[in-house]
Amino acid sequence: MKSFRITASGIVQGVGFRPFVFRTALKSGVSGFVRNLSGSEVEIVIQGSQDSISKFFSLFFLNLPPQSRLEQITITPLEGDILQGFKILKSEKMRYEASQIPPDFSVCSECIREVLDPGNRRYRYPFNSCVNCGPRFSMMRKVPYDRENTAMVEFPLCDECAQEYNDPDNERRFDAQGISCPKCGPRLYIEDMRGNRLEGDPIKLAGKLLTEGKIIAIKGIGGFHIACDPFDDDVVLTLRARKGRPSKPFAVMSISSDIISNFAEINPLEKDILESPERPIVLLKKREDSPISKHVSPGLDREGFFLYYTPLHYMLLSEVKGNTLVMTSANRHGYPMCTTESCVKEKLSGIVDYMLYHDREIVNRVDDSVIKFAGNRLHILRRGRGYAPLWIRMKSKFKTPAIALGAELQNAGALMFDDKVILTQYVGDTDKLENLQEMEKMLNFLMSTYDVRPRVILVDKNPGYQTRYVANRLSEKFSAEIVEVQHHFAHALSVAADHGSDEGVAIAIDGVGYGDDGNAWGGEILLFTGSEYERSYHLKYVPYPGGDVNALRPRRMLAIFLSQVMTLEEAGKIAGLNENEVIMLRSSLRGNRIYTSSTGRFLDAVSAFLGVCDRRTYEGEPAIRLEASASNGKLLDLDIPVVGNEIDTLKAFEWLISEEGKVNDIALTVQYRLGEALAKAALKLNPQVILVSGGAAVNEYILRGLRENSEGIEVITPRRVPSNDGGIVLGQAHYLLQRDRAN
Repeated sequence: MKSFRITASGIVQGVGFRPFVFRTALKSGVSGFVRNLSGSEVEIVIQGSQDSISKFFSLFFLNLPPQSRLEQITITPLEGDILQGFKILKSEKMRYEASQIPPDFSVCSECIREVLDPGNRRYRYPFNSCVNCGPRFSMMRKVPYDRENTAMVEFPLCDECAQEYNDPDNERRFDAQGISCPKCGPRLYIEDMRGNRLEGDPIKLAGKLLTEGKIIAIKGIGGFHIACDPFDDDVVLTLRARKGRPSKPFAVMSISSDIISNFAEINPLEKDILESPERPIVLLKKREDSPISKHVSPGLDREGFFLYYTPLHYMLLSEVKGNTLVMTSANRHGYPMCTTESCVKEKLSGIVDYMLYHDREIVNRVDDSVIKFAGNRLHILRRGRGYAPLWIRMKSKFKTPAIALGAELQNAGALMFDDKVILTQYVGDTDKLENLQEMEKMLNFLMSTYDVRPRVILVDKNPGYQTRYVANRLSEKFSAEIVEVQHHFAHALSVAADHGSDEGVAIAIDGVGYGDDGNAWGGEILLFTGSEYERSYHLKYVPYPGGDVNALRPRRMLAIFLSQVMTLEEAGKIAGLNENEVIMLRSSLRGNRIYTSSTGRFLDAVSAFLGVCDRRTYEGEPAIRLEASASNGKLLDLDIPVVGNEIDTLKAFEWLISEEGKVNDIALTVQYRLGEALAKAALKLNPQVILVSGGAAVNEYILRGLRENSEGIEVITPRRVPSNDGGIVLGQAHYLLQRDRAN
C-alpha cells in the first residue's frame, strides 16, 4: 500500500473540486479523504495499491472540473495507518499554499434547461445553480468556500436538496455549497418605491411593467441594475433625465448572441467572450439599421452588449419585446452601485419606479466587467464580475507583503505576497468617499483571507489623490513603508508585469498624471530597466492653467493649443469662446506655471475643433466620441514630427486649420498619425518590443498607427488588466518587485 498527500491550489474551491476528487477516488479504488483548507486550497490524502494510485492520477488529470484552474499541485509520500473508504471531511483552518478565491460564474445551460422544464422541481426558479455555475465571490464572507461562510447560510437545505447534496452520483449537486430550490432558497419580490409589494409572479409583473415603459431596479449577483426598454426613445431619455446622465452610454443585456447580431456586428472572438462563463459587457460595432434607441449610446459607433448570467435575467428577458433590455449600474453618477434595498430606496428614489429584489445578501459588490476588441486584440476596460479577484503570478517573489492603492479614477487596489498580485474588483473613482471605503473594505477582506500584514504601501506620486489618506492610515496601522510610483511609469510596468518584462521601451498615453517635474504628463515614451526609467520623448508641452477644468471644457483646451500657433483672440474665436472666456483664459495663461503633455487633452481639443464633442459629461467622452467619429474614414496626408525629445502635436492644429474634408477622414488621420509619430519616436530607442498602456491605449486608430509603423517590432498591450488606471496597481507591484531585487 502507498499513501500520498496532494495539495492543490488555483481555482479549486467553489467549482466542484471535492466531489470530483471523491468520485475519482471511488472509481480508482483508493481510500483517504479530501477537504478544503483556509488558504482556499484543497488537501487530498489517498492510499492504495500501485495500480489504484496510478488510476487515480490518470482520472484526476484527465477529468478536472470545467471551472477549475489547477495552478500548483504538491504530492508528498506519507507513512501511516491503513485508511478505510474515502470521505469528504469538514474544512480545516490550516494552510499549506494560498489558492484563489473563486469568481462569480454565469448560469450554465443545464441549469437553464431545468428552469425552463415544467416537469422539473426548479421550474422558473430564478436562483438555480449547480457545482458548475452561480455566484461565488459576491456572496462569500470568508474562506474556505463552505455554505456557512457565504450568504447561503441563511437558507438551510430542504430534504430534497440535502439528498442531492449527499448523493455522490449527482455530479452537479453533490457537495455543491450554493444550491437551493423554491422550497429552501432565496425568494423574489417586487414593490414600488413607496414600499407597496405587488402580488403575483414578480418576473412576469416586472416584464409587464418594463413593456409599459417603467424603469425598474433589479437585484442581481454583485449589485443592482437599472432596467428599461432600449427600443423606446422616450423611456431612455426619461432615464437619462432622472439619472442626470446626459450622454454616458448604457449597457444592453440580451438573451442570445443571435439576437445581439440584429443590433451589432459580432466577430468570432467577440462571440466567444460574450458567451464565456465570465459574461462581460463587450463593446460591439453598431449596425446602421439597429432598432435600439440612438439615445442608448449617443455619438458612439459601439454599444455595450452582454448576455444574461442568471436564471432571473433569462426569465425576465423572455418577458419583454426583443428579449433585450437596457441594464445599467444602479447608482448615482460617480457613486458605488447599490447592493441593498435600502440603498435603492435612499439613492434611487425619483430615478426608478419599481424594485425587483431577492432576500439573499450581496456580500461583495462586483460591477460587470467590460471588454473591447481593437485590432483583434482583447482589452479589459473594467475588471469586475467573472475576473476578480483572480490573482496574477509574478516571475519572482516579493521580499515582503505589500498593498497597492493605484491612482484615483476607475481605480482598483491590490494585495501582494509570495509571487502573487491579487487585484480587487473594479472599485471606481476613489475621489468619492464611498468608493474609497469600498476599496479599503476589499483590501481588508483579502488581508484577512490570506492572513497577510503588509510591510509596504504603494501609492501614486500625486500628493493630492485621496488614496493617500488610506495609505497613511494603513502605514500607521502596520508600521509599513509608503512608496511612491510615478503614474506613467506604473502604466508602463503594468504591461511589463503582464508580459514578464524587466526592461524595455514603453509608451504611456492617457489623460494626466503627476510628472517628476511637477507638470501634467500624459504622452510619454519611457526607456526603463528594472525600477529605473528615463523619459526619452513626450508630446509637446502646452500650458495647462487651471488643471482639471481643462478636461471638463474641451473648447478651452482647444483655445490653448491654437494659441500656440496664432493669437489668443483668433484661437478663442475658432474655439467658440466668448469675450469674457478669452479674457479669463488670458489671465490664466499669464500666471500659468503648469504644462501638459497629455494625450487625452490633445484628443479633447481635436474633438472640439471638429465639433464632435465640446462638453465632457463623463470621463474620456471627447476622445471616445472622436474615435467613433473616425469610423469608415480614409487616411490623409499629415506629418506630426519628432523634434528633439518632443512629438510636435502643434503641427496637427496647423494642419487642421487649413484642411478641408470630411470629419471622419480628418478624425481618423489625426489619431492614426499620432500613433505613427509615437512609433517613430519609440523606434529611435531600438526596442525589442514596444509596450503600450494608458487610457488611450485602447484607441483603435492610434494603435493601428503604432502597429503599422513599428517596422515589424511587436506592439504589446495589457492582457489581464485594464490599460486605464484600473491596471495601475499591477505596475506599482512590479515596481516594488524590481526595486527590492535591485537592492
